Amino acid sequence: MGLYIETRVRVDLETLWERTQEPDRHQRWDLRFTEIDYLPRAGDEPQRFRYATRVLPFLVVAGTGVSAGERHRAGGDRVSALRFASPHPLSLLAEGSGYWRYVPTADGVRFLTGYDYRPRWGLPGRAADRLVFRPLMGWATAWSFDRLRLWCERGITPERSRNRWLLELLARVLAVAVPWAAGSLPLGFASLAAVPLTVLGLAVAVLVPPSSRTPAARRCLRTPPARTREPRLLAVLEQP
Repeated sequence: MGLYIETRVRVDLETLWERTQEPDRHQRWDLRFTEIDYLPRAGDEPQRFRYATRVLPFLVVAGTGVSAGERHRAGGDRVSALRFASPHPLSLLAEGSGYWRYVPTADGVRFLTGYDYRPRWGLPGRAADRLVFRPLMGWATAWSFDRLRLWCERGITPERSRNRWLLELLARVLAVAVPWAAGSLPLGFASLAAVPLTVLGLAVAVLVPPSSRTPAARRCLRTPPARTREPRLLAVLEQP
């Protein structure tokens, strides 16, 4: 898989499963999606769904997917797999697949994902994906996983953790912007002190760790273990 994200969540397996598998709960914490809806299905066939992401206030990119899960496995872990595709011409992501794995531990659950996709738009699309979109998707997934962890472990709702993150981001921006703006004042003490204060503000913005109650992508593991395999369940799913 092209992208790998892993976190440890101190919560029971059933709670984590519900908050990741139920669409109305999933869309609350996952930054990558604005809306997720299950489509009608018959019997035991894989679950089909529709997803949408609001890129701009006036632009929504949508797609469809198919997923299946295994809740009762011999080792006690659980897994879900999906394939997805978007026909939207403005979606860089054409189609892809991935999985979630839930591994019980002594103090919670080891929750991880691996996924990859095919970008569209030819060579320019592949370049944009490698330089911008893929790193952004990796960050958004890791940030969302930590947001989920805070919800499960501390009861901080996804909405509250998002607001705290925005306030912290604003504080970091102001730490740099205020002394920099002071440098534009007429020559004087404020102007002379602007450069060292701007450097200090930049150091604070970059080096001060995030609050323990604020989501942070850096808390997640981004490098897969040496032996990582896709679940067999993925092979039985057809592309939507």
